[in-house]
Amino acid sequence: MGASSQPWKWGCSPPLFHQRQPFRRDETKQRLMLLPRRLHLGLRTSPSSSARSSGRSAMSPPPILSLALPSDTGRVLSIQSHTVHGYVGNKSAVFPLQLLGYDVDSINSVQFSNHTGYPTFKGHVLNGQQLCYLIEGLSANNLLYYTHLLTGYIGSVSFLETVLQVVERLRVVNPGLLYVCDPVMGDEGKLYVSPDLVSVYREKVVPVASMLTPNHFEIELLTGLRITSESDGLKACNMLHAAGPSKVVITSLIIKEKVFLIGSHQKVKGQSPQQFKIVIPKIPAYFTGCGDLMTALLLGWSNKYPDNLEKASELAVSNLQAVLQRTLADYTAAGFDPQSSSLEIRLVQSQDDIRNPEIKLKAESYT
Repeated sequence: MGASSQPWKWGCSPPLFHQRQPFRRDETKQRLMLLPRRLHLGLRTSPSSSARSSGRSAMSPPPILSLALPSDTGRVLSIQSHTVHGYVGNKSAVFPLQLLGYDVDSINSVQFSNHTGYPTFKGHVLNGQQLCYLIEGLSANNLLYYTHLLTGYIGSVSFLETVLQVVERLRVVNPGLLYVCDPVMGDEGKLYVSPDLVSVYREKVVPVASMLTPNHFEIELLTGLRITSESDGLKACNMLHAAGPSKVVITSLIIKEKVFLIGSHQKVKGQSPQQFKIVIPKIPAYFTGCGDLMTALLLGWSNKYPDNLEKASELAVSNLQAVLQRTLADYTAAGFDPQSSSLEIRLVQSQDDIRNPEIKLKAESYT
């Protein structure tokens, strides 16, 4: 389970903020303020002269958590967007996975004040070079052991290309790593990202993914197939299986005003997959972050039921429906018209529903 000791070549030059600058006397006080807090609190430290001279204790490095305390459930690296306020991206995915027992480390592909549905937003976008610096830091401390990689919204080709390097690097450390990809590209016929990203997802991401969770519009982009029936959806899943992933879940397929989840699990390469559907009732409101939440829940439950994607999907759908119903009820009780704007999901208030879902919507197998 230990990380490879071989250095990983990213081709990144050192960032400006890592370049060593000349030491100035007026920085002495500032640097002293950065000494370990244990020194400021008067806690006992090693009498080592080298430790005293460097301002650091002689303690050993922290233990590698994945080795010292291996997770019974799994360790997830989640690379998605982040907002200070509200629940989208990592804010929508990390907490539910933790409730289901997973250790989750997160990298924020963007960090915004709020999601872009508000009148304005401020923040920063992480680029591919900055992502590789973070991975280098983890690697240098042997902290790259993960059982799962989860990715959501990615806004540039360079960042997505670096994510593909991350997949490769993580599989050097753990060849059994499962990559769960939500190929966030658009919805309802509207593309959210640069058209250049579509070909990267189709040609490079699909072949290395373990599970894909596209919506109706996204699976059409990935396969080039126009989907107007359930059989079209099943055919599209088969096309993706042939290209790579053993599990495909179309999280929302709209056929004749009905909403379906269609799942497909190819347990043995080249053999027919087990396929099923769940009919999902429409809720008269628009919610943000529910796609990110759904993919996280599918990861969480499918790992607990690795050979039963139907069961995992039933649990994930039940979780999501409970969160949305609670969100709708809370806004309505507060006198807010839920159809007048997008709603931030009531995630924290729904934690019991996530831990202990009541299955109300059952999967129907295709014969």
